Amino acid sequence: MNNNDILKRIRYAFDFDDSKMIALFELGNLQVTRTEISNWLKKDYDPDFQDCNDTQLAMFLNGLISDKRGKKEGPQPVPEKYLTNNIVLNKLKIALSLKAEDILEIMELANFRISKHELSSFFRKRGHRNYCECKAQILRNFIKGIRLKYRPDLESNDTASQKS
Repeated sequence: MNNNDILKRIRYAFDFDDSKMIALFELGNLQVTRTEISNWLKKDYDPDFQDCNDTQLAMFLNGLISDKRGKKEGPQPVPEKYLTNNIVLNKLKIALSLKAEDILEIMELANFRISKHELSSFFRKRGHRNYCECKAQILRNFIKGIRLKYRPDLESNDTASQKS
């Protein structure tokens, strides 16, 4: 999944409007305009589409952490210059104060099952013998599970659209 797709899915999962998105970026120490956000959320074939780079997405996720958990004292986290799905998964875990069991429950909501051992491998350091790369399918299903948990009102819409 690319950064723009992750940004769109998170926005939809939490039902963030433009003002909230701008505020989250500001909490991550990045000033953005409504136009920039709009361009990041456009389809990639739209002439106004712009790529959201790793640092920008990292700043957004850092802002989400600050919003959900409160801004920490002292120096703020330095945004990553290079993001992986593992880092995105970890930042969402931190933002939502989730434990392994919580993540597995969220994945169940999306009808996606993984073992606790497989999950723990995503949070290991690269180079660790049990490290495993988080594939796009896992991150996509995790964000879908977040949407189902935090916006259950949409579940009936999903069921109806799958039947048609």
